[in-house]
Amino acid sequence: MDIAVAKRRSSFSGKFFAAAVLITLCFVMFKQSLNSGSPNVFYYHEAGVTHVLVTGGAGYIGSHAALRLLKDSYRVTIVDNLSRGNIGAVRVLQKLFPEPGRLQFIYADLGDAKAVNKIFSENAFDAVMHFAAVAYVGESTLEPLRYYHNITSNTLLVLEAMAAHNVKTLIYSSTCATYGEPKKMPITEETTQVPINPYGKAKKMAEDIILDFSKNSDMGVMILRYFNVIGSDPEGKLGEAPRPELREQGRISGACFDAARGIIPGLKVRGTDYETADGTCVRDYIDVTDLVDAHVKALAHAQPGKVGIYNVGTGKGSSVKEFVEACKKATGVDIKVEYLSRRPGDYAKVYSDPSKVRQELNWTARYTLQESLQIAWRWQKSHLNGYGLSNAMG
Repeated sequence: MDIAVAKRRSSFSGKFFAAAVLITLCFVMFKQSLNSGSPNVFYYHEAGVTHVLVTGGAGYIGSHAALRLLKDSYRVTIVDNLSRGNIGAVRVLQKLFPEPGRLQFIYADLGDAKAVNKIFSENAFDAVMHFAAVAYVGESTLEPLRYYHNITSNTLLVLEAMAAHNVKTLIYSSTCATYGEPKKMPITEETTQVPINPYGKAKKMAEDIILDFSKNSDMGVMILRYFNVIGSDPEGKLGEAPRPELREQGRISGACFDAARGIIPGLKVRGTDYETADGTCVRDYIDVTDLVDAHVKALAHAQPGKVGIYNVGTGKGSSVKEFVEACKKATGVDIKVEYLSRRPGDYAKVYSDPSKVRQELNWTARYTLQESLQIAWRWQKSHLNGYGLSNAMG
């Protein structure tokens, strides 16, 4: 009888011990799941951690912004449909910041209202940096409806989701294209906005929606109207890698580098009869690292119920011919130039007055045109296939 009792006691002790081990193991696994890179850790607000949704974070500017935010210890969620972005840029960021709870990537289209609402339902965002947009002036004149849908309508969906889920801070990526072609230079934030192409019009409509909403909201809003973006990460982690089919529509810096690398036979400059010193367009070229710095400062200065609108540029205009000469110097290649007729929707001269952003956000551009091009060329030479497998140039 004593032996049977002992056996029962031993069996009970064994089962109790096994159950205790199982419970402990489950608890450890539960804690690990909360601290893993799964969406769970992004679902909760965490004291001392600011969770930023970066729309279009796989794109050129958005990926650089995500990199800076991650370096500054923000929690980052990237949402991108990869129509213009590059998954390679996201992979670079994932390798640089593999720690749990730092970065997640969500493949989604911001034009899908259900998908947008699901993203906001399943994540606890503190702020949104809204970069996602198609952004080529020439293309916008050919496909205006696409631009109004992608920029204006999608921004409305993001704003509605922010309001529904109580996200209180918006940093909106806008453009100097909302000003059109002002009669007076430089452009200030008070310059009348009269956009002359669908890209600028779509961005202005999005701005108007945001501003109208903000009048009866306690959302903190920062609208950054930036000028012509160039450059790349000075540490060589990220750069500009447009899809081959978009090269014709892309930035002049990309075209210059393609010509220097022999991908295209030469550079096509559109318009030599503008009312400028040398007949070519004058633009304000802002380095992407400087631009991202302005976004981070805007995020730090955002206040509930307040709206800030800032021009982000160097304050100095450079003509296309001057840009090409700077690119020749940066690359060491005597790039062949072909001069063509004007591109629809372009304007002669645009450069900023950055006084307001300097005074209110303590921001100023640091990189010169030449420095920016030299940094970007280093990345291009070491990434001949963009974010794909590449061999460096000599």
